[in-house]
Amino acid sequence: MPQTKQCKQCSQEFQITDDDLEFLKKVSPILQGQTILISPPTLCPTCREIKRLCWRNERSLYKRKSDKSGREIVSIYSPDKTDYQVYDISEYQSDEFDPMSFGQEYDFSKSFFAQYDELLHKVPRKASNTTRNENSDYCNQTWQTKDSYLCFNVGYAENCLYCTEAFHVKNCVDCFDIRDCEYCYSCFDCVNCNKSKYIEHCRDCFECYFIYDCLGCKNVVLSSGLHNKQYVFENKQLTKEEYEERVKNIDFSSRAAMDELKKRFEELKKSAIHRENNNISSENCTGDYLIECKDCTDCYNALKSEGCKRVAGIDDASRDCRDMNIITEAELCYEGTSVTGHKNLLSVFVVYGSDNIYCNFCENCNNCFGCVGLNHKQYCILNKQYAKDEYEKLLAKTIEKMKEDNEWGEFFPMSISPFGYNEALVNAYHPKSKDEAKKLGAKWQDNDYSLQYQGEFYAPKDSIKEYVASNDEVKNLLNGVLECETSGKAFKVMPQEIAFYMEHNIPVPSKHSEIRYEELFKKRNPRKLHHRQCMCEESGHDHGGRCPVEFETTYAPDRPEKIYCENCYQKSVI
Repeated sequence: MPQTKQCKQCSQEFQITDDDLEFLKKVSPILQGQTILISPPTLCPTCREIKRLCWRNERSLYKRKSDKSGREIVSIYSPDKTDYQVYDISEYQSDEFDPMSFGQEYDFSKSFFAQYDELLHKVPRKASNTTRNENSDYCNQTWQTKDSYLCFNVGYAENCLYCTEAFHVKNCVDCFDIRDCEYCYSCFDCVNCNKSKYIEHCRDCFECYFIYDCLGCKNVVLSSGLHNKQYVFENKQLTKEEYEERVKNIDFSSRAAMDELKKRFEELKKSAIHRENNNISSENCTGDYLIECKDCTDCYNALKSEGCKRVAGIDDASRDCRDMNIITEAELCYEGTSVTGHKNLLSVFVVYGSDNIYCNFCENCNNCFGCVGLNHKQYCILNKQYAKDEYEKLLAKTIEKMKEDNEWGEFFPMSISPFGYNEALVNAYHPKSKDEAKKLGAKWQDNDYSLQYQGEFYAPKDSIKEYVASNDEVKNLLNGVLECETSGKAFKVMPQEIAFYMEHNIPVPSKHSEIRYEELFKKRNPRKLHHRQCMCEESGHDHGGRCPVEFETTYAPDRPEKIYCENCYQKSVI
């Protein structure tokens, strides 16, 4: 029977459907021939996501010393977290490190979460979450990334700077949510674009600037809603010669000129027609930014996935998962962050394997419970090895105790996450003040480890041409410290960065890289659905007056954009 519950954290009512209950039954562990049902959630979907995202520090990097060798490393654990042991990646992966040596007996006089917190503090932690990277030390949540700097949640990338959620990319700077792109700058939600700057929601575009919602375009500036067009300026078709003359009069090298164009671009987007969602080739789905998905409900930023519900951030090919964040190649997984594999439940950073429950940083494991840092292990509880029968008997007894303590089925408490609320990804999607976060039981990072500078700041030149013309000015820039015009934070420009700006005629930024990221992040619609009616009143669209079609969209009712259903959008734009 469906249930209506009141969230024990925010007091909002929420629904647990028959479908949700059936899913919980499907993924519940089978021990000694008996299915032990996972208890239904006591928190609403939003509060559950807040809990999960508190465990993912994606962007906060620090310098600290390895607790193994004592040498300085780059880590996601700040230097004041002395209660955790942190190893360099090579040390963590060494044969000398055996996480099983920290195994502990289950103590039925204590709660599970209290014992798990003890284990988290005993088992050394990997400095950052990177895999098979080369010359990319100042990155996190990256894999097979080469010669890149300050990139986060990035895979198969090369020569990239300040990029986030970028996959199969080369030579891109200051981009967010891009895929299969090359030589792009300050782009958002783009696929297979090349040599383009300041473009959004675009596919297969080349040498375009300040364009929105365009497909298959080349040599287009300040335009929106175009398909397979070339030599267009402000949505007006020009000849090649006319276009080149218009573009020649734009000083792309000047920061002041670009700031003015950005303002014009924002006005252009307000007047553009917006489709009800940003989904592509997706069937029977609700959510946003879905590509080739089917039967997904309330999902966001997903690729080639099916049957998922309340999942955000699916890099590739996941099926039948619920209440997850940032997953790939996952199936029948529930309540987790950064998870792959089959039937991995209530876990954080579990890579492949199956039937793992309440685990953290475990890879290629099967049937492990409450474990930390294990690799290629099975039938372990709190990092202690058991025979299969012993494992199932002890786990069944453990779950009964967790039920008594109201822990079974609940995600890890925020209070035992190693990260402060303001360090973790949660602060981007659910920002809160220190008092609000601590009221929820989360930690807070009070110490500021960012670049501190008391001297005279270097003021970057308005035009990149001044650096192209003078090696001395380049040296002054690289040796100087800049002050962010928005936040006041000190920052520096890297040699590979100025080389990119000079090659592509881009002015040196006057804002800190985190501020530039925040500006791009705000372009992504909030992950919340609103019931709305199509705003189309155009004639010839198979309706008289206003279109009656209703839909779920991430565009809130008070937004100024014109939101059309799929049918009216296709007829208006294409």
